[in-house]
Amino acid sequence: MKRALFVFLSMLLAVSASAQLNINHYIRVGQTRISIGNYVGAIEYFNIVIKFKPHLPEPYFYRGVAKHRLEDFRGAINDYNQAIQIKPYYPDAFVYRGMAYHELRDFDRAIQDYNRALELDPKNEAVYNNRGIAKISQKDVDGAISDYNKALELNPGSVNALMNRSNAKIVQGDVRGAIQDLNSIIIIRPHFAGAYLNRGLARFELDDYASALRDYDQAIRLEPENALAYNNRGIVKHKLEDYQGAIMDYDMAIRLDPTMANAYFNRAMAREIMRMPGFESDYQIAADLNPQYDLSRFTLNAEQLAQQQQQQQQKQNQQNQNQQQNLASSNPGSGTTPQGQSVKPDEVAKTPEEAAREREEELRRRRRLNVIASDSRNLPGQNDADTDEISVQDRNIIIDLQPIFRISAFERNSVDYERLQYYSVSIESLNRVNNYNPFLTITNKTDRSLNTVFENFVLFFNEKIRISENSHNFLNRGIFYLLTDKYNQSLEDLNKSIQWDPNEALAYFTRGNCRFKMIEHIESLPEFNAQLSLALENTRLNRPAEPAMTRMIHDYDEILDDYEKTLQLNPNFFFGYYNRAFINLRLKNYESALADLDRAIELEPEFAEAYYNRGLTKIFLDKLEDGAIDLSKAGELGLIEAYSVIKRYCNF
Repeated sequence: MKRALFVFLSMLLAVSASAQLNINHYIRVGQTRISIGNYVGAIEYFNIVIKFKPHLPEPYFYRGVAKHRLEDFRGAINDYNQAIQIKPYYPDAFVYRGMAYHELRDFDRAIQDYNRALELDPKNEAVYNNRGIAKISQKDVDGAISDYNKALELNPGSVNALMNRSNAKIVQGDVRGAIQDLNSIIIIRPHFAGAYLNRGLARFELDDYASALRDYDQAIRLEPENALAYNNRGIVKHKLEDYQGAIMDYDMAIRLDPTMANAYFNRAMAREIMRMPGFESDYQIAADLNPQYDLSRFTLNAEQLAQQQQQQQQKQNQQNQNQQQNLASSNPGSGTTPQGQSVKPDEVAKTPEEAAREREEELRRRRRLNVIASDSRNLPGQNDADTDEISVQDRNIIIDLQPIFRISAFERNSVDYERLQYYSVSIESLNRVNNYNPFLTITNKTDRSLNTVFENFVLFFNEKIRISENSHNFLNRGIFYLLTDKYNQSLEDLNKSIQWDPNEALAYFTRGNCRFKMIEHIESLPEFNAQLSLALENTRLNRPAEPAMTRMIHDYDEILDDYEKTLQLNPNFFFGYYNRAFINLRLKNYESALADLDRAIELEPEFAEAYYNRGLTKIFLDKLEDGAIDLSKAGELGLIEAYSVIKRYCNF
């Protein structure tokens, strides 16, 4: 008995050790995926670790890092919070959370986290660097320089600290001190193009154009595709009146970066001076890319200008009248001022048109002088691109609601290999009756290439109905009619299914889907817009609307009725809540939609599409913080397009 107990305990220990080894493996793979830039894949692995070991702080922290790299800063903060809650003495979590707050421009919280990290790890130079950048963002230049000094005490060769301190000194007005720091960087890293670029900018500010030109030449030798260096070198040549050489550099800058507004603006000024064609279009492109370069915003409104000129003229006339009265009393008959200067009426005041012309000329003169340099210094919040591949969050996607779910066969269109599939007891019951042929699932994906497969299933159920007419067979054939876009046949079969069994919840669910697809199809037809216009016109004229339009509007109510019946028969069918929310969102019934999405998520806590649609809805309703968290959860669960939405609408 003792031997048997010993063997049993040994087996338990072996299983436990194996499980621990597997968890460590998942963490290592997740870390590796972060290091190679596969952040979505890393999140998948950390999700698995968290599911089995929710008490470990590391998977939360690393998942937060992956979200951070995807620019999902609020989602990252949530994970850092969880890691800190489990492990209160976790300096890395405080550092990264501070960085996330910084990206959201919450500098006070960022500095608080950096302070806490330094309490736990007082010799971490990187934290002093980060805190210095946060202080710069709060205009605390002295505090920032103090932090950079501390970082340099810990590591005198820290290029980051030297670069940041040089930037702070520029802000402080200590340009020569900034150059000394940049000299030190060049001694440490003589092939660092950024140091030459920044030193060139500093020397330019000291009007040391020859030295600035040498620095830009060296920066270009080290980085031949650096658009900023070409633009700034062009400015030096511009100042030295080498306009042709400046234009060549601006051309190169624009070729390397077609979105560089100041390069277009600078080239426009050089072309205008050289009387070369194209300067007007360059000014316009610069203004389109960046309103800062729109010269029209400096031009006074004509009416305001006229009013100002009238006021000035009245004031000047009054002064002249007073002077003439004084002269008449002191020296009658004289036409001169006390200083002996003749008063000429045309010099007293200018017309509004003359003043406007002078104003325009002044603007032209000033813009010839005010060339605009590109500041190459690293500013807080800049991200370094470490890959040529388009990041997940930078992909160009059409932002829209995730579509409705419907029953389908288990084919390619229903399988998303990047994510787990949802399990439904109702669908499983349907499969058991079918003896898993065909094997049904539920999806919101479509694949037109499978129409032949679905048509064969229609033929299959034709034979089954010929043998036995019942609710189940009509439901199945209705499902496949819907998948092949035969909406009328589908609707007829679903009605028969409900007649045979009024308690078949999936028949109501599928009928609601069918009715929605019919409306969607009608709205896609070219005739729909003309019909809609006619219906609206009839409404304005108090005429009855067209029957087809009336029926289409009425079908939305019927769709909601079908989903309502589905949920009455099966209150735990979370897809019913999701689909009903989708319809309510189309009808702008936002509160009802949010309530349904809440219920769907309550029933299925990993319902990514529900989080996504709820997040979009909250953002539309100006609930940015809550919407960003929902989208973060959707991304965490594998709906990667959520990260594009977060970057576009949530990170400010």
